Amino acid sequence: MQNFDTDIVIVGAGPVGLFTIFEAGMLKMRCHVVDALDELGGQCTALYPEKPIYDIPGHPSILAQELIEKLKAQAEPFSPTYHLGQKVEKVLKTDGGWLVTTSKNTSINCKAIIIAAGCGAFGPNRPPMENLEKYEGKSVFYLVGKREDFRGKKVVIAGGGDSAVDWAISLCELTEKLYVVHRRAKFRCAPESAAKLEALAAIGKIELVIPYQLDSMEGANGKISSVVVATLEGEKRKIEADILLPFFGLSMELGAIADWGLNLDNNHITVTPSTMATSEKGIFAIGDIATYENKLKLILSGFAEAAQAAHAAHKIARPDEVLHFEYSTTSGVPSL
Repeated sequence: MQNFDTDIVIVGAGPVGLFTIFEAGMLKMRCHVVDALDELGGQCTALYPEKPIYDIPGHPSILAQELIEKLKAQAEPFSPTYHLGQKVEKVLKTDGGWLVTTSKNTSINCKAIIIAAGCGAFGPNRPPMENLEKYEGKSVFYLVGKREDFRGKKVVIAGGGDSAVDWAISLCELTEKLYVVHRRAKFRCAPESAAKLEALAAIGKIELVIPYQLDSMEGANGKISSVVVATLEGEKRKIEADILLPFFGLSMELGAIADWGLNLDNNHITVTPSTMATSEKGIFAIGDIATYENKLKLILSGFAEAAQAAHAAHKIARPDEVLHFEYSTTSGVPSL
């Protein structure tokens, strides 16, 4: 059991959660961040890292992963502590605030909790393959962290959505060989991406393995040597490979949050829009998981909600401290 003390626990490390670190830091509050995924960025990283976003103020266009990198850099002066690859399982009311416990036996005492969990806790949809868990994190990955990790490797990507196609287009520049396995010829992605994928296949940069599905793997000690695929009729093919990237989307659910005693509305958390407070004092919800009248599910709305929640949480975390509102142009970035 690892034990920590902090001002605020942020549940969710997507763009809104990362910006909350900055807003809390500007009020001189320290944050610990818990996320079920192994990488920062939430859906921006997991689903569409190479996709441009057009409605971030000051950026006519910015790639989702680039936005995450900038938000991470913006938060760095406040030295946040990240607890990735784990879910919040329990929250317990204490005399001083809340005790948060995660699935990896991390225990965090905090004054307030800000839930920025998007659509809730989510994880990869795993293909039904025998002994899959033995290869996960070693040669089977559901997210791409560093592109350079795939240089010179033989990579199999399975799936037909935006993530599969985007990463195939991106990684084929680095890999020794790249295969895309899909059960049918039509891909569920942006038309321009599908056209680019087919163009790369035509010149031999990518091999399309269609119509096939994942069947099994061969290998030892966590390292795969080949991926076996099969048609619906049972015809099998063995593909020599170093890495398998199954991109079958994410399963999303409120998870343990549903048991926290908060007022819920169709798997969303009802909040007071002026403060983003939930029905439990000291717990706030922002971003896509929060709901109120005329709610807009936009990243920029989540950024504003992060500021509101941080200021409301300051009254709980520092009840004896008078907060004088200042613009960042006047205060600068404070040190903690």
